[in-house]
Amino acid sequence: MKISLIRIGKLHLNFAQSGFDEYAKRLQHYIKFADELLVVNSKSKEPEQIKKAEAEAMLKKIQSTDFVVLLDERGKTFSSEKFANYLSEMQLKTQHLVFIIGGAYGFDNRIYERANAQLSLSSFTFSHQLVPLLFGEQLYRAFTILKGEPYHHA
Repeated sequence: MKISLIRIGKLHLNFAQSGFDEYAKRLQHYIKFADELLVVNSKSKEPEQIKKAEAEAMLKKIQSTDFVVLLDERGKTFSSEKFANYLSEMQLKTQHLVFIIGGAYGFDNRIYERANAQLSLSSFTFSHQLVPLLFGEQLYRAFTILKGEPYHHA
């Protein structure tokens, strides 16, 4: 299975980008992992128009056979162990698991309609600048759990 993360916009917080990069590098030990950074320059300043432009860019990156999971505050929450189990189950169901982080205004309805599932990292609301780092760490943690490695308890 391959896992891709599609995300909107560059991380302007240097520590968040370097932390995410570290986990993305570590993930290569366990799985094929791709980070798809989309920079969308919408001419509009209206949130709905911005979300529409972002959706068009996202949909170009998604194949019909991909299993798409939105990282969304309304999504299902997991413990780290249950997320690891979810990933293990997904390895039997799909060849390409795609997680998507939206922009500052969230997702256009077309992205919700295309998604197969929604996952929340927490009941807290996080800046979209921090979500890649938090998600990268949890993805890495999940694979260490599946392999029985000590990182989870360190």
